Amino acid sequence: MGKFSITKKGAGQFYFSLKANNGMIILGSEGYRAKADCENAIELVKCHTAESMIFDRKRAANGKHYFNLRAGNGQVIGTSQLYVTPFALEKGIASFIKNASQAPVEDRTVNRIALKI
Repeated sequence: MGKFSITKKGAGQFYFSLKANNGMIILGSEGYRAKADCENAIELVKCHTAESMIFDRKRAANGKHYFNLRAGNGQVIGTSQLYVTPFALEKGIASFIKNASQAPVEDRTVNRIALKI
């Protein structure tokens, strides 16, 4: 089973990614100003993956394929990794659908105390 990971980057925005079992990122989110908004987006994805999400298939300038995940209102929630072939892209979408609904969430924004041995 894959997992969601929440991180905080650069300008203080929160992002989530969905990783497959092999650690490859299936989808990376847009930035959110508030952590709660990021968490709500994950719950939206988990609850509505197959029913109301739109997988907008695209082709990058380098010829590789990717998808944008859109909510029912058309807002981009996240963007996939790049895939070499359309077949691989479809496998990526299938992996997203398979992993997203049951994936646990790892919050990587929590401060951890480093232990020195």
